[in-house]
Amino acid sequence: MKTNKTRGPERANLRAMSKARVLVVGDVMLDRYWFGDVSRISPEAPVPVVKIERTEERPGGAANVARNVAALGAQAELLSVIGNDEAGACLERLLRDEQIPSQLYRDSAIATTIKLRVIGRQQQLLRIDFDIQPSHEVLLSKLADFEKKLPSCDVVVLSDYGKGGLTHIAKMINMVNRSGKPVLVDPKGDDFDRYRNATILTPNRAEFRQVVGGWKSEREFGEKARQLVNRLKLRALLITRSEEGMTLFSDEQMVHVPAQAREVFDVSGAGDTVIAVLGVMLASGAKLPDAVRIANRAAGIVVGKLGTAVVHREELFAV
Repeated sequence: MKTNKTRGPERANLRAMSKARVLVVGDVMLDRYWFGDVSRISPEAPVPVVKIERTEERPGGAANVARNVAALGAQAELLSVIGNDEAGACLERLLRDEQIPSQLYRDSAIATTIKLRVIGRQQQLLRIDFDIQPSHEVLLSKLADFEKKLPSCDVVVLSDYGKGGLTHIAKMINMVNRSGKPVLVDPKGDDFDRYRNATILTPNRAEFRQVVGGWKSEREFGEKARQLVNRLKLRALLITRSEEGMTLFSDEQMVHVPAQAREVFDVSGAGDTVIAVLGVMLASGAKLPDAVRIANRAAGIVVGKLGTAVVHREELFAV
């Protein structure tokens, strides 16, 4: 019979996870999936015809980060902006069903961000995005409540999908720093200066390249990473590198963790899982290199699932 065990320092962290409190702030979205069968090509154009057989809805973006925090048995709280529409109401219901405490500001001037994916034969055929940035007034009110929530959390995760929900992210980082809590940022775009003084930044390889340019060797890659750490005054930079694993850069060390050997089914939301696990482990008292190794293990699990998914504590620590 197979038994679940935990490794040395992880056992103590596992016990502390249920007390870890993670505040997640950022861009939420509703992920919609249309699943169907593809049996013919359209006579109107050379495209497949998908006969939809079922639909599914899941919380995405920062909401998926909060889901991953909760799936690990930690205490998640979500703060974000949605539209005053059907998709926003659906997102609220999904989060309520998963018992994730959420404060979602309704802005009638926007539509809730939706990512619609059409899946045929277990392959994504098409994705359609709907989004409008929230108004300045709603974002300011969120900033005030954000400051009020800081004393009751251990770690803050800022999930930036470039949808406008983190317009005041520089102010948020300064507020968290004044509170003495770690602030982890999943970045977006080509302007990383707005993330200055964050504790940890977690770009993927493509996002990192967009900011620093290309590299021809591991040495040049490392030099560019360390320069970014120094320029932005980060405690650490964690670059997720797909099949190459993850590399952590800080003032003290460089740690590379190879990718877990696993068939990749879908990378959607993998970054959400990585930053959620990293935040929970740090809030549980894990040292940063250990937290990175566990986050890498979680990434290896979640890419084997279809769509935006979560990793449960039992999966993460199963042997």
